[in-house]
Amino acid sequence: MSAVNLPALPQSILKKLFNKPSTYYLNPLIQPSSPQKPKKEKTAMTQTHKRTLLLTLDAFETLFHPRPSVPEQYASAAHHFGLPKTAITAERVLSAFKPVFKAQSQARPNYGRDDVIRGCYGGPRQWWGEIIRGTFSRVLAEHYHYNNITTDSDNNNSNSRSQVDLPDGLVGYLLDRFASKEGYALYDDVGPFFSHIRAVKENEGRLGPFERVVVGVVSNSDDRVPAVLKSLGLRVGDCRADEGVDSMRLSGFEERSSSEMTEGSGVNDGVSDIDLVITSYEAGVEKPSPRIFEVARRQAKALTRVEDLGGWTCVHVGDDVDKDYRAAVGAGWDGYFLARGDEARSADADNVIRSLVDLIPMLEAYR
Repeated sequence: MSAVNLPALPQSILKKLFNKPSTYYLNPLIQPSSPQKPKKEKTAMTQTHKRTLLLTLDAFETLFHPRPSVPEQYASAAHHFGLPKTAITAERVLSAFKPVFKAQSQARPNYGRDDVIRGCYGGPRQWWGEIIRGTFSRVLAEHYHYNNITTDSDNNNSNSRSQVDLPDGLVGYLLDRFASKEGYALYDDVGPFFSHIRAVKENEGRLGPFERVVVGVVSNSDDRVPAVLKSLGLRVGDCRADEGVDSMRLSGFEERSSSEMTEGSGVNDGVSDIDLVITSYEAGVEKPSPRIFEVARRQAKALTRVEDLGGWTCVHVGDDVDKDYRAAVGAGWDGYFLARGDEARSADADNVIRSLVDLIPMLEAYR
């Protein structure tokens, strides 16, 4: 996303590229026991030799998108809380948001994760709250300046841009909005795609050569992603990143126990659409680093209780050429670039799909 722009989910949303994977060959299956021997019950060891697909997807601008745009939602919320429409427009919000977001990302990378671990920062809620305040303060300060309007903060502090008061409740309202379906919508192809994958998993069927399918999300975002996906109607398991004990005690939007992060979920009835969610905030590293993909592999292994990942094929799909497509290939995975929007469609990339539904026959064609 670059990130749920979550308000964002900022991380807003980027693009991807690279060469086709050079081969789709997989490790051969174990040969069955000879007919003369009595049939053995399935064990954990025999399960390890199933051909397994680990399929991970980016979140923001791959599965869901802001609805309407983030600047429009900020402006609408400001008007609802009594800020003047003449001062707060979507265009001015966008202009102010960009430098505020950039400065915050540089000052406290990855939602302030390192400072959270040191115990001196509140995590994503504080991080986004500061961006919201900074954005509106910048818009209002410029409005007052150009219209020669004097405020109490001007009289008390020369640094008025950072001192503009906001209505009570505005920041909390936007934080909650962008942690649920209120701020986002699924792309049209997401429902049909997961319906197909769910049918395969529920019926214990095959997807091409794969006898087992594990679906995950790998996203440069904070821990709002699972809540957003659930709110939008997808079934999401509880498996998360556990990059050291520190990640298990990170403060964030989602509350969970450390056992849920590794053991998976029994919360949802039936099969999960998404078995694991790996965010950069919890993993401690962002795409395009190969390490976040390794965290996803490790968690998939823990979730399925499979010791040997040699028979697995790992595939990642996303809308950013560098942070999804190239990053996946660089980590030794197969990468697919999902072209969302006109600009993305012109990207110079192999392994391009226009819809998640287009991915299904490609996966079925693996040998």
